[in-house]
Amino acid sequence: MQMNGLRLDDGNAALQGGASGPVIKPGHSADSPLVLRVSGAPGFGQMPPSGAKLTSEQIGLIRAWIDQGALWPGVDRTHLTQPLPAQAGSHWAFQPIRQQAPPRVPDAARVHNPIDAFVLARLERENIKPSPEAPRPVLLRRLSLDLTGLPPTPGEIDAFAADTRPDAYERQVERLLASPHFGEKWAREWLDKARYADSDGYEKDWFRPWAWRYRDWVIDAINADMPFDDFTIKQIAGNLLPDATSADRIATGFNRNTLTNREGGVDNAQFRFDNTVDRAGTVGVVWLGMSLGCAQCHNHKYDPIPQKDFYSMFAFFDNVEEADIDAPRPGELGPYLRRHREYDQKRQVLLTEYHVPELQAAWEQRIRQANAEPGKYTDWDLAWDVVKKLTEGGDGEKILLTADEKRTPREREVLTEHFIRNYFFAVGKKKADEAKFEELDKKLKALKTEYPQLSQAMTMAESPNPHPSYLRVHGDYRVDGVQVTPAVPSVLPQPSKKDHLTRLDLANWMVSRDNPLTARVAVNRIWQELFGQGIVKSSDDFGTRGDRPSHPELLDWLAADFRDHGWSRKQTIREIVLSATYRQSSSARPELESNDPANTLLARQSRLRLPAELIRDSTLAVSGLLDTDIGGPSIRPPQPAGVTELGYGKKAGAGWDETTGAARYRRGLYIQFQRSTPYPQLVNFDAPRSDVPLCKRERSNTSLQALNLLNDPVFVEGAVALAYRIVTDAQTPADRLRLGFRLALGRQPDEKETRALQSYLQQQSRIFAEHPQDAAMLAPFAAGGSSQIELAAWTGVASVLMNLDEFITRE
Repeated sequence: MQMNGLRLDDGNAALQGGASGPVIKPGHSADSPLVLRVSGAPGFGQMPPSGAKLTSEQIGLIRAWIDQGALWPGVDRTHLTQPLPAQAGSHWAFQPIRQQAPPRVPDAARVHNPIDAFVLARLERENIKPSPEAPRPVLLRRLSLDLTGLPPTPGEIDAFAADTRPDAYERQVERLLASPHFGEKWAREWLDKARYADSDGYEKDWFRPWAWRYRDWVIDAINADMPFDDFTIKQIAGNLLPDATSADRIATGFNRNTLTNREGGVDNAQFRFDNTVDRAGTVGVVWLGMSLGCAQCHNHKYDPIPQKDFYSMFAFFDNVEEADIDAPRPGELGPYLRRHREYDQKRQVLLTEYHVPELQAAWEQRIRQANAEPGKYTDWDLAWDVVKKLTEGGDGEKILLTADEKRTPREREVLTEHFIRNYFFAVGKKKADEAKFEELDKKLKALKTEYPQLSQAMTMAESPNPHPSYLRVHGDYRVDGVQVTPAVPSVLPQPSKKDHLTRLDLANWMVSRDNPLTARVAVNRIWQELFGQGIVKSSDDFGTRGDRPSHPELLDWLAADFRDHGWSRKQTIREIVLSATYRQSSSARPELESNDPANTLLARQSRLRLPAELIRDSTLAVSGLLDTDIGGPSIRPPQPAGVTELGYGKKAGAGWDETTGAARYRRGLYIQFQRSTPYPQLVNFDAPRSDVPLCKRERSNTSLQALNLLNDPVFVEGAVALAYRIVTDAQTPADRLRLGFRLALGRQPDEKETRALQSYLQQQSRIFAEHPQDAAMLAPFAAGGSSQIELAAWTGVASVLMNLDEFITRE
């Protein structure tokens, strides 16, 4: 055969290709035009152009031959191997972590721990002096915000100022590390990577009522200082641990944070493929700092990751199933067991009254028939599609295809509730109305709220019927390439176990001493959280296109120290915040503006605008509104009118019933994150979209943010509450100003600030005296012996304090 210079009867000619280049790329069937043509891939002419096409088996043989190297007797293939874009042995991130001895520096008095030695050595090479230590109030505010996400109280500031012991600062560090709010602050950073949200995403964006169980697991694990290796293993493969506990399975909720598409007409095979791609790519980014997902369609353009390596990682997740489980919280099981029989009896009476058992049995039979003979009964085809997409927990297909006697009680209840609510898809609305299922559904919901129920959790499980995994040609889920088995990226040291690797093997390898990436990536992100940028700035990319570390020896020292101290997150944070480097003033220095404008050399600390959640938390904390309860379901604070209806098919306010009581004032970590219509204040201050892992938040500065802080109901309410504290706890205007500054900023005002705010207070008092109706709207009550006009005027002052750059910034 000869065509455009291409010959397939001569080995050398075939492998060298024709006028348009090689059509066979040894080792890479997915990129070989010969395979694309004989398989009729879009954009390639079908070969042969006429007559009988090659069978799937024949094409598979060609693919396998190419992936095995396209061996051709008598052909010199040395010049034909397609090189990968980087060599494994050359890139710094793929090298083993080296134990580093801290360097000796002349200014030994500045060295509080080895971190300072590495930083000072670099500064001395650049002939740059470090900054002095920040004042005590600044240090405590910085430490409190970094470790717990909450500003210090005036009492805590006074106690620190009065503590003359040489280890006073160290005592504050230990107090804050032990705070239960530590887990909340550091959980938020992890949840960004886990792409956590409280809804499915896509068109319908259904609320996920139990997503928060994973969030609680993360908070608890971080507060307990769970070793990072255990933290890793449980999230990747907790369900595969020997004697896995309920908590171990809840940890696998990490990979339940993928989006769920419940739209009609969606190809379930494609949706499942996309989710598996997301899980493999997310694990690569979060633990390895590698953009493995770039190899979904072809070899990675920059890193030594062939497409086959990506699908070998993909294979670890190709046989997982989503499983919602009963996961009772402390105190739930006893009341549930005492009253569940009574609940179940009443429920069965209702089901019998409405003839559910016989109607559901017939419905299930017809649904299974539609599944066996697609296209024969179109109404039932639709009903089957609805089972697969709209069943609570998304496992309706698995439940329906399981014999009734093998279903768990929870599975039976889920399927029956789905049947009652969706019967009309199969039989039409008229017949469903005759069955009075809408009436029954209301009665069942009322009964469920009357009796104790068990909390549930979204987890991962392993399929009992595993299937082989394949490389997908050009990333197309419909076109199988060569078969692959689970394996870690070939550029990295390989696990000692060679065959039949499981997700648990992957998790163990992630935190093995042979893997040089996980520890480096983890400590770099801790550093990033405490300095605003990592030692490697590209904290999501440790590949060849990422940034080189500014202090490579320090990075390796931190990584080795992290592993040697039992993968303790708290220990690594302790080392960093005890360093003189962390304690430096963040004041700008003119000589650094040209020498080191990005503060890469760490000659000072960095001023960081607070993350979205912490801005709201700080407002609630200083105003006295904050509810400090930890864990539990998400909340819905007030949000502007019109947000909810931006979602597809949503009515005004639907799905956003404002939380009442103390829970309304819980931390921003607990705000319900609806992917299609996220809480405006969060996204306004750069919270992530939560559809992909985010390893570093942006920090923007926009006029919309200022309007948010001035006018959002949450911040107005916070200003009223802070004003209430000011006028009730202090009497004279001067004392009230000092108290306001101490509460909001942790310091006293200077003379210029005092004069400016006194003038503003007088101006506000005049305005409200002239317009008492406005004062009544802002402050509908009097407090502390003050009138409504006074309280309204002080509300204006409180709003000014909480709109200062200093208030929303960590020095």
